[in-house]
Amino acid sequence: MKATLKKLALSTAALAFAATSPAAAQQSTPTPVEPAQVAAADVEMGGPALWKIADEDTTIYLFGTVHALPEDVDWNTGTIGDALQSSDTLVTEIDMTPESLGQMQGLVMGKGLLPAGTTLRSLMSDEQKATYEAGIAKLGVPAEALDPLEPWLAAIQMSQIFMQKAGFKAESGVEAVLEKAVKEGTKRDALETVEFQINVFDEMPREAQLQFLLQSLEDPEGAVKMLDQLVVEWAEGDISTLASLMNEALLSSPVLAQRLLYMRNAYWAGWIDARMDQPGTVFVAVGAGHLAGEQSVQDFLAGKGISSTRVQ
Repeated sequence: MKATLKKLALSTAALAFAATSPAAAQQSTPTPVEPAQVAAADVEMGGPALWKIADEDTTIYLFGTVHALPEDVDWNTGTIGDALQSSDTLVTEIDMTPESLGQMQGLVMGKGLLPAGTTLRSLMSDEQKATYEAGIAKLGVPAEALDPLEPWLAAIQMSQIFMQKAGFKAESGVEAVLEKAVKEGTKRDALETVEFQINVFDEMPREAQLQFLLQSLEDPEGAVKMLDQLVVEWAEGDISTLASLMNEALLSSPVLAQRLLYMRNAYWAGWIDARMDQPGTVFVAVGAGHLAGEQSVQDFLAGKGISSTRVQ
């Protein structure tokens, strides 16, 4: 179980790093359905997976992203570029404008600091504290550096350290590249707000937050290697293997799976369903973990009778 929780923490950070909205919390877990997708064997591989949803006057492209990447990952193929250039609107998980992102730090710190007199390590058992201190020492980070932070925010900080050590950079991430590549006049929209994304972590049970933080610290070097593996599978468009990695992890922590993925997937499928009533072409870019495995966005769409066809 420890190994699978580590996978969940890292795959969430690398592929599905965001949160939920209140509307999503009202969704129930769906009855499993057969996804309305073409088999991977029938699609030309060689790049990250891209899906298309269309009716007579609306087209929505659904693209799985990684929010930070090494500089040398070659993923921006002609199929993706053509889909983006044909789109009237680019939709991301949150508003990616500088104004919105500039508000993020204040919101994070407003909810992510522990009360005066309480430290991160004071919330841990002796065993948890030993794991934490040993793991963070291997990364060259002083144990007291994260003491003022809630466990969820400390976990985010640790994921950023892992990404940096793996050579991942936000400016090389998919959303940053897409923002620069869109044609002039492209509209912007977002599925969630920054505050909702923060709340999904802040409102998790304390023990789930500690698990999220501690599991990756049991093997810091292995954590960095795992990030590389996940990105390789994503870049090759190997959704089957990516889903296997994600599903194994999710089975071990239902609370994290429900809050970080399933509720949001259901909400986003509802957003897409409603958007299909408006004409136009939309490019939706969300963390790739939301488009792989059971209870993916495509599964929820299938439950609404909406077919998604893989085009790369």
